Amino acid sequence: MSPGFVVVIPSRFASSRLPGKPLLDLGGRCMVERVVERALAAGARDVVVATDDQRIVDALASSGVSVQMTRIDHASGTERLAEVARLRGWDAETVVVNLQGDEPLAPVSGIRAAAEALLGSDAPMATLATPILSAEELFSTSAVKVVRDSRGAALYFSRAPVPWARDAFAASRDTLPETGAWLRHIGIYAYRAGFLQTYIELPPCAAEQLESLEQLRVLDAGYRIQVGVAPEPFPAGVDTPEDLVRVRAWFATGASA
Repeated sequence: MSPGFVVVIPSRFASSRLPGKPLLDLGGRCMVERVVERALAAGARDVVVATDDQRIVDALASSGVSVQMTRIDHASGTERLAEVARLRGWDAETVVVNLQGDEPLAPVSGIRAAAEALLGSDAPMATLATPILSAEELFSTSAVKVVRDSRGAALYFSRAPVPWARDAFAASRDTLPETGAWLRHIGIYAYRAGFLQTYIELPPCAAEQLESLEQLRVLDAGYRIQVGVAPEPFPAGVDTPEDLVRVRAWFATGASA
């Protein structure tokens, strides 16, 4: 296999708030095509759209985009990735980046950084984080925090404000202490293809179920997750009609991917 990385883009037609979301038009191309553009611009040697819906296959038939049909009964996106890796025959060391199909503004530098975090380590899995800049973000349970060791590997992921600045927060929780360095997790992952087959067999752990954070089962099982720092912010994906308006306005400016 050639060096570098591949990108798999899970793409499901169903969406309670935006039916047919992958095929919605963004500046003359459907959303999933825009995500493919990002992955290719990041330097992926192969980009595959993974779907269980024939409508997506049909819509992309003349686009030149590589599409892989997968089973409809997967419980998670990771299971879908593992199936694609098997069907494509990628060797165990192939670096596979999971890029969600509703992130047409995902930074090219961030996609590349996720792959590089894994390529530069001996971990089986990698992800990204970005500095937390406000106390409001730190104490928000919707912002997932990650604590890293001295080598950049994850020690823990939590919805709680970790690490806890005991003395500073005893005095005030309105501002961040100057001595702290908190990181918010960004949900883009890179895996070694062989580890995908291991990951999907790992049982849920207690911490994962308490925090509702699936990546904790990897740490619980004794595997490392390398955490790189994103070189630029990741804009929010497209989950709501309001998000769609925002992203369509961005493409209407003629901005380049």
